[in-house]
This record gives sequence, C-alpha cells and structure tokens, in this order.
Amino acid sequence: MTEPAIGPTPIAPVVAARSLGRVVVASNNAGKLRELAAMLGDAGLALVAQGELGVPEAEEPHPTFIENALTKARHAAKLTGLPALADDSGLCVHALGGAPGVHSARFALDAGGEKSDAANNARLVAELQGERDRRAYYYCVLVLVRHANDPEPLVAEGRWHGEIIDAPRGSNGFGYDPHFLVPALAATAAELDPLVKNAHSHRALALRALVARLAGETQ
Repeated sequence: MTEPAIGPTPIAPVVAARSLGRVVVASNNAGKLRELAAMLGDAGLALVAQGELGVPEAEEPHPTFIENALTKARHAAKLTGLPALADDSGLCVHALGGAPGVHSARFALDAGGEKSDAANNARLVAELQGERDRRAYYYCVLVLVRHANDPEPLVAEGRWHGEIIDAPRGSNGFGYDPHFLVPALAATAAELDPLVKNAHSHRALALRALVARLAGETQ
C-alpha cells in the first residue's frame, strides 16, 4: 500500500514540540540533516545542527542502532544543554546476514577501503555478485532526549523495503540510494524526487511515529 505524503502535522504535536525549544540534531551528515529539516518543518521543532554548536561526532561503538542513537543523543544534549534528536540508520541486506547494518557508513573502510558512498556501494555490489536474493531494507531509529539524563527518551523506528541492483540509477539522495530499488515505486531511492522520498522512506516512517509520540506528550 502506498504511504500518504507527509502533510501538515496536527496541533497537538506542534504544541508539544514547541515546548522543547531548540533541539540539537546529533549528526553532521548533510544528507540526514537536509531530510530531517524538510520532514520536521511542520512539526514545530526548531532544529540546529550539532556542528553549528561546536559539538564533535560521538563515538558509535555499539552493535545495535538503538544503542548508537541513544549514545549520540545524550552526547549532544550533554555538551549543549539542549534537547537532542539522534538518528541511527543503515542498510540491511538479507543475503549478507543484515550487513552492512550499523556499519553502513564505513562498510568499505572496514574492509580496508576508503570511507565514501562510492566505495561503500562498490563493496556492496561486489559482495552480492552471484547472489539471487537481493532483498534489503533501510532501517532508521530516532531518539529524542529532553536532557542528557532523560530516563524516558522518545524512540521511534521505521523500515523501508526494497532490493539491491548492480547498476546505479539516479542522482538524488545519498548513501546506497542509487542501488536501492523500491519495486512499489518502480524507481531507486536516488531516482525519486526528494518530496516523494520524504513521504516513503525509513526516516519518514520513523518521523511519523516520533510525531505521534510527541502528540502523546500533550495527553
């Protein structure tokens, strides 16, 4: 079933979001920051990138997305004194046992290559040579902490299912998008208009869930 486009958010989550004041985004990834800003524009969150506040990237030593996201959120909140939103996401490929997973950003680097989208995609395609099962999904978990020691962080997740193709297609997006085919849309993630991608992606699904959680804060 086609997911509806993200439209104006209800009043309740907007009120809850505004009560947070400024929220620091615990990422220096330009692609993620661009998508988060576009998708949360109507939710009332005043986002500021951690780099603008002099916050360095946090270490991501954990084997799970949720642990890394929580670590990043607490790190940014501690250094800024602001509420913090962290995203940890990656590509999970069935035939590779869930890899690259939490290592998605450094997939090639872990194998002795360089840390770049091009190198990561080259390793992905090489690893899948001769493999018929091309099923994969993008996974995203979002963590919002009101302060560094928040005992009840808001957590939301999303999965976007597709399959991996050998030849890249499209010039939009980032990461593995040129090789991530979404059969339901007959296009790769990189071929999609940003507005379309932001209505269907793993990050969009997680953000919808987060907005719903924010709405619950007012009840």
